[in-house]
Amino acid sequence: MKNISIKWKVFSYLIGFCGILLVLLWLFQVVFLDDLYKAIKIREIKTSGSALEKNISSESLDELVSRISISNDICIEILSEDGMVLYSADVLRDCILHKIPGFEKVRLVRKTLEAGGTLLEYFNRENFRNDRYDDARFIGRVPPRDLGMEESIILSKIVTDSAGKKRIILLNSVVSPVSSTIVTIRVGLYFITGFMILCSVILAVLIAKRVSEPIEKLNQSAKILARGKYDVTFAATGYKEIAELSDTLNYASVELSKVDHLRKELIANVSHDLRTPLTLISGYAEAMRDLPDENNSENAQIIVDETKRLTTLVNDLLDLSKLQSGMRTIEAQEYCLTTSLRGIVSALQELIRNEGYTIEFHYGRDIYITADESKISQAFYNLLINAVNYTGEDKRIVVRQIKEDHSVKIEVIDSGEGISEENLPYIWDRYYKVDKSHKRAVTGTGLGLSIVKSVIELHNGEYGVSSKVNEGTVFWFRLFLDKKKRNG
Repeated sequence: MKNISIKWKVFSYLIGFCGILLVLLWLFQVVFLDDLYKAIKIREIKTSGSALEKNISSESLDELVSRISISNDICIEILSEDGMVLYSADVLRDCILHKIPGFEKVRLVRKTLEAGGTLLEYFNRENFRNDRYDDARFIGRVPPRDLGMEESIILSKIVTDSAGKKRIILLNSVVSPVSSTIVTIRVGLYFITGFMILCSVILAVLIAKRVSEPIEKLNQSAKILARGKYDVTFAATGYKEIAELSDTLNYASVELSKVDHLRKELIANVSHDLRTPLTLISGYAEAMRDLPDENNSENAQIIVDETKRLTTLVNDLLDLSKLQSGMRTIEAQEYCLTTSLRGIVSALQELIRNEGYTIEFHYGRDIYITADESKISQAFYNLLINAVNYTGEDKRIVVRQIKEDHSVKIEVIDSGEGISEENLPYIWDRYYKVDKSHKRAVTGTGLGLSIVKSVIELHNGEYGVSSKVNEGTVFWFRLFLDKKKRNG
């Protein structure tokens, strides 16, 4: 069944359901009809006997006997202890109760006493009449020998009235033969069965097609998506679940398109960042090998610097991969965050002073936190490098340390061109660049913001950015303080 399409599965389920309904219909309307009818008649005569027993001392018992006899088509006799008939109702055309001889009634009473006061017996007409009819003596379709034979049910109960006198209640009901009824029902069922089979097949085909068609369309579009064509559109038609699945697949298509774009961009940027230092290293190394005058310390320093740049890029890629895969854990300890940030600002200030950049650090007092100092320093340094690369013509960067109730917030502010609102959700992705043509003032790998994001998430902190075009950008992160630690 695994390789059967949903259309044929739905079709088979509907046909099977209709088949079960038809089988049940035939069983209860034909096969079990006689048994059901007999069970109903037995329950009816027992209920009537129970009603007479409860009202045996009523002054209006004769009215109740007549009513039960007419309503339920039952013959009734109530006898005294010596066999005298007290109440009688005869509504059946051929009632056995009123035709059996007296000794049979005596036998019934005796058997009833032996049975504990209640007895239910069955009688056929053959018990009292010798039917000489033999269907074998005739030609063609004639009634069978037992057709028309009625089965009688006799219920006898011995009860005691309020005066302490014993009364014998006899009830007789006829289980009429249902053979002719079954024939009539069977003919009707032939037509009903044919009609239901035809309708069920048509309905099953229509429902199966309606259910499977939108799924088949989604499947075809999904195959196109799997081949890497992310511009495919999933039509939201059909049922609610199909529409929701279409929306989900459309969303997945858009996200996969973004991921594919970022992947290509990542490959392009990594290739560029690797190619440039490798080209320089190769060029200067060949020059030093082939030209004696070029074998000097300046060229060797360029090779060393470019090697360090490659090392930094590879290390950043490894750090980011480990952070995002959960392989790196934090080694938290208490330290002065303010002192650590101040040292990083001073070191970077000295590095870029000749380029005309200034970094201002504003803080109120020293803040102590419990965190991994090396990782927080790495995240902060990456934000500073990002600000230096993108700040405006004034080449000014501002760092602010803000003490809050149970946390400390670090802001890095530049005066650059800002970031448009549609680009803000993507700036934390690997190698995502808003301005593809900017020139970095200091060495960077393009992975800085992704590292910041991973480090702050590892510390259960918060991070964010606020920016407007031509109004600069503010990157920030927040770390929560341990209440047991003192803040200086």
